[in-house]
Amino acid sequence: MDINQIFNFFLETYQNTPTFQIVLEAVAFVFGILSVWYAKNENILVYPTGIICTVITVYLLFINKYLGDMMMNIYYSLMSIYGWWNWSRKKQDQYVVPISRTTLNEKLIGILWFVLTIIVTYAVYRGFDYTLEIANYIDVITSGIFFTAMWYMANKKIENWVLWIIGDLITIPLYAYRGLGMLSLQYVIFTLLAIFGYIEWRKSLNKNLQSA
Repeated sequence: MDINQIFNFFLETYQNTPTFQIVLEAVAFVFGILSVWYAKNENILVYPTGIICTVITVYLLFINKYLGDMMMNIYYSLMSIYGWWNWSRKKQDQYVVPISRTTLNEKLIGILWFVLTIIVTYAVYRGFDYTLEIANYIDVITSGIFFTAMWYMANKKIENWVLWIIGDLITIPLYAYRGLGMLSLQYVIFTLLAIFGYIEWRKSLNKNLQSA
């Protein structure tokens, strides 16, 4: 597959898309990339940029009737507010939430969030009497993955990057299949940034452990 075929794959779905929707998706694309970039660098700007991205994405998913993903982006917006507060907390001029690994208890809580999110997302689809297809079931699973990843990120747990990578790799073909080529491409970039984010956070974690 040459470069022109790749571009056509991502862009041909926009031939009949309203201009305002393309513009909104482009804005969400840019701010989404910025958000993950800031997260990689442990910069609190991850949250305001992320909120802009998720609010726009909620609208785009709503008008396209992708309810599971829409619910997740509403959650991202709310969790971003919590993460913004949590990351900014200081005690004696020192941030009180350092990068760390999950404890056994936090792993169990993550599993609980994953299962509960799957149940809630499935219930949302059923509640709206939505006809479930294979893509929707995949959406339910990724919702659980991303829900847990967002909670881990808000608490600066390094495992959040592993979950983002897994969820992103699943979402790339899912969004391409749905005709959201720009968002699919965004998740390709998200995957690369998540890999770099894990590497950067691991270096920071090891450095903190050595200096402790």
